[in-house]
Amino acid sequence: MTPSAPIVRAPHAVALLLFALVWLSCVWFGSFVFNPNSATRLFGTLALVERGEATIDRYQTLTIDKAEFKQGGVTHYYMDKAPGMTLMAAPVVWATNRVTGVSSYDHIIDITNPRLAEFLRLRMQLAVACGAAILTAFAAVLLLDLATGITGSPAAGLFAALGYSLGSIVWGWSTTLFGHAPVAALFLIATWAIWRGTSGEREFGRWRYPLMAGAALGFAVTIEFQAALGGLVIGGWALWRSRDAAWPVRRRLYLVAVATALVAVLPMLAYNQFAFGTPFMTGYTGVVGFSGMNQGLFGLTYPKITALLGITFGVRRGLFWVAPILLLGWFGVVKLVRDPATRDLGVLCVAMIVIVLSINASYAYWDGGASVGPRHSVPAIPFFAIGLAPIWASIERRSDKIKAIALLAVSILLNLIVAATDIFAPETMMTPVWSRNIMGLLAHGYLNTVPNMYWGFSPWIGLILYLDLALPMLGLMLWWTRRAERRGSV
Repeated sequence: MTPSAPIVRAPHAVALLLFALVWLSCVWFGSFVFNPNSATRLFGTLALVERGEATIDRYQTLTIDKAEFKQGGVTHYYMDKAPGMTLMAAPVVWATNRVTGVSSYDHIIDITNPRLAEFLRLRMQLAVACGAAILTAFAAVLLLDLATGITGSPAAGLFAALGYSLGSIVWGWSTTLFGHAPVAALFLIATWAIWRGTSGEREFGRWRYPLMAGAALGFAVTIEFQAALGGLVIGGWALWRSRDAAWPVRRRLYLVAVATALVAVLPMLAYNQFAFGTPFMTGYTGVVGFSGMNQGLFGLTYPKITALLGITFGVRRGLFWVAPILLLGWFGVVKLVRDPATRDLGVLCVAMIVIVLSINASYAYWDGGASVGPRHSVPAIPFFAIGLAPIWASIERRSDKIKAIALLAVSILLNLIVAATDIFAPETMMTPVWSRNIMGLLAHGYLNTVPNMYWGFSPWIGLILYLDLALPMLGLMLWWTRRAERRGSV
């Protein structure tokens, strides 16, 4: 356990505004409601809420992402994903149906039916607002605290938090029911809880930290099964951070964390039991139409160099093309490893980045299909972003700070365009951000904002209204952070 020492924290007003800005940014923009990957999760929710069933037979013609099982000569279809996002959406969809008095049975199930699209869009938007958007915003606030704490600089903390939440594809993937951004947020929440909970004797004795870490890591697995590998690494880091504490104290906290993680996994096991009659069977065993899933373990074999280069520097799916600020973050991770005071955190970042990228590069469909950026690599982004803090803290020349801010601004602008237009791109498109998001959609005013989807405003007015809200919030955060920097402590 690290010795007790005062930890610098960012102003509370900055943390509150950061949460509000990130949450607003995620809910202001929408994504294509009939994307098979997110639609199948929503169909699973509708089946649970409206019929108390797991089968999506009624909706199966609307998605290619599904599992097929034969029961007594009858073929039934199921969601082929881990159930976490479906279960998170269930209370929201149930409440929306009750309030509106409308269910899917009031609509013709046809992909060309605009009323069905509106029905699904509202429920997806509200599910995002109450799920992925909250997780990403909360994780951004915790990253602000962690990054400020390890550098002593609120500005470094804000730089890292903005790079993670708005300067990367975390933003776009937090506008839909995909599990990548929520898992990234849960990894970050667990990392913060362990860091904060082992920062001194006073913090070590508090139960909320092992509760948070266990719940976050457990539910990450409920959302995406492969999150178990990253969870084991973060758990191992927790053992290292707490190694010097007395065994009776450690044993109690470990039991709390493990028990909480198991409780967070129970919804997945319960869903599998409900859907398939056993807690240890998943929809992936019945996937149809994707032969690559038969390779290795549900499509996972071993990392391929070509895939690894494709998800990092490749023009078509490269992470650093759509979020160039993260390349700077990697150099910051190296700084963390070199500094004895932060070496363990740096090693964790390296391990998590390597594991997530390796899993992505091992997957038969490593490019993510119709995707802007490498969506399967999103859970690595928080650990790149942590490295942004020491980079900012080490910059002394004003001109270098301006360059770093400019790189962050470019990343935020790129991801604003992606979130406002479409996070899905044709698989064969070589430069999706330029060809589709900028020239194909933005240039022709094809934007998805709440004002134009629900209130009848033009798409450009919807974007301008967002900027009218977001820019003053950002300006206030910068002003309060600058004041905190000048005071030297908060």
